[in-house]
This record gives sequence, structure tokens and C-alpha cells, in this order.
Amino acid sequence: MKPLRWGILGAANFAKQHMAPAIHAAKGAELVALATSNAGKAADFQAFAPQLRIHDSYDALLADAEVDVVYVPLPNHLHVAWSLKAMAAGKHVLCEKPMTLKADEFDQLIAARDQSNLLAAEAYMIVHHPQFHRARELVQGNAIGKLVHVDATFSFFNDDITNIRNKPEAGGGGLRDIGVYTFGAARFVTGEEPEAVPYAKLRRENDVDVFAQVAADFPGFSYSAVVSMRMFPRQSITFHGEKGVLTLTCPFNANVFDAATLTLENEAQTVVTERWTGVNQYVLQVENFCGSVQTGAAYQCTLEFSRGTQHMIDMIFAADGYSA
Repeated sequence: MKPLRWGILGAANFAKQHMAPAIHAAKGAELVALATSNAGKAADFQAFAPQLRIHDSYDALLADAEVDVVYVPLPNHLHVAWSLKAMAAGKHVLCEKPMTLKADEFDQLIAARDQSNLLAAEAYMIVHHPQFHRARELVQGNAIGKLVHVDATFSFFNDDITNIRNKPEAGGGGLRDIGVYTFGAARFVTGEEPEAVPYAKLRRENDVDVFAQVAADFPGFSYSAVVSMRMFPRQSITFHGEKGVLTLTCPFNANVFDAATLTLENEAQTVVTERWTGVNQYVLQVENFCGSVQTGAAYQCTLEFSRGTQHMIDMIFAADGYSA
């Protein structure tokens, strides 16, 4: 089976550091094209993919008949438009999160996907990591008894006003940038959807949320989270049941922030720790995407799943009384 040929819209730093090398390394994928008018940025990509074709515009890459899949790492407010353009050009699409700025924007993406029979998905890499499949197996398999509460934290420090995360016109803010992980992770592991967000306290700077404290009610458990772009780096998610506690200490930036580690403590007062070293979740994401296109296998992160996470973000903005 021939590898899928990938092109990248824009020479974003994240694409250079993570996704382009992952596409280049993944089985079943071939990185063949990049759209950028900056020769210096192009050279950074060609350093590890010397055969890379460089297009000087996004439209030119979409017109490249030798590209099967387009990866979209553009600023948040451009995701929907260029994902739709890519599908209209007959390309499969993997778009960085958040794929939309509001949940109902997913509807046009879902419609375009269904009409074109192409695979379109949000680049939500954590659901491809084995630690989350193991966590889901344990939680839904009653390893901690009845789940009572989930709490999650994700923070880093970035007060650079020139960074797109701090630009409201680019769809910036902590909830959209990293809240997708704290909320989507709970949904993926438990299989449940939030019923209400009774409490949300957001702090803003330059009209973007830089700190959020959230409480939510799910059908079977309570939930709390802290998300911030103005705190020392920290990340974790804990599933607390009647008969045990399951904690992931590096759930989101596995083997970048720290080693991917899962710890299970049960009522017998035993502690079991599992680690995954050397697992690249970006490579797994690309390989799973290619496998789904080539074989028709179900993809781990559907547009419908991503819509659910964005809906929870919308609920949080509403609970805070903010029209995002």
C-alpha cells in the first residue's frame, strides 16, 4: 500500500518541532510539500526532509495533485476556512486544535467531510497515546470502583503579547489552547458528557482568558479543572473512585514535559505504576490517521468527539458570562 503524501500549510514552530518530524517518521506517511514564502523557515523543514517541495502560497499547495493529506497548523481563527478549502480540493485534513472557535462551527466541517467522503479530524494527539487507552480501560473496567470525581490541571507561562495565544483576534486564550486537553481527556476516559457548568471563574488580559477555574457536573461524577497561561508549568489528571485513585502525571505533553506515567492506588493499599518511554504520540496520530484512510478503520478522534469538547468550552464561557 502506497504511503499517503502529506503537505503542511505554513511553517509554524509547532509543525517544525513536532508534527513535521512525526509525519516524516510515521509508517504509511510521506512528507512531500510545505507552503511558506519564507525561505529561511522552509530550510528548517528541508533539513530533515530534503526532498520537500516548497509552495509560496496555501492555495498552491492545495492545487498540488501529489498531496493526499493537508495538515493545518495555522492560527486558530483560520482553521475552519482552510480545512474546508482543503476538503474542497479533495484533500484529507488533520487540523490543529482547536479546530473551531465555537461548537456549531463543526457542523459545516462534518457536512463537508460526509459529502466528500474524506477523513477530516482535529489534531488531538493524546487520545492516540497508550496511557489514555489504559486509563479508559481501568476507569471503565471498575479498577477504582464507582468514579466520584475527576480533577485536571494544565498550566504554562506565556505573557508574550506578540504570541498568537495572547491575541484575541487570532482566537487565543488558555481554554482554547490547552483547556481542550483537560476537558477532552475526561470525556475520552469516562465516555460521559457534561450536563452543567455551575462555576467558571476566568481572568483575562488583553481580552483573552489567561486563567480559568472550572467546576462541572457529569452524569456519574463531579469535575474540576484549572487552566492557565500565567502559571508555572504543571499538568495532571486524576480519577478518584470509591475504591481507588488513578493519576496521570504527564497526560498532555508526554515525554516532553515528563515521562508518561500512570499510577493506580487501590483499597488494598497497593500502588501500581506504569510508564511509557519513547512513545511519540504525534507519530501514532499520523499513523492512525493514515491507517483509517487506507483501510477504513475507525479513527480515534472524530469531528463529533472534538465538537463535544468545544461545546464544553462554550459552556464554560457562558457560565462565566462571557460571549466568546
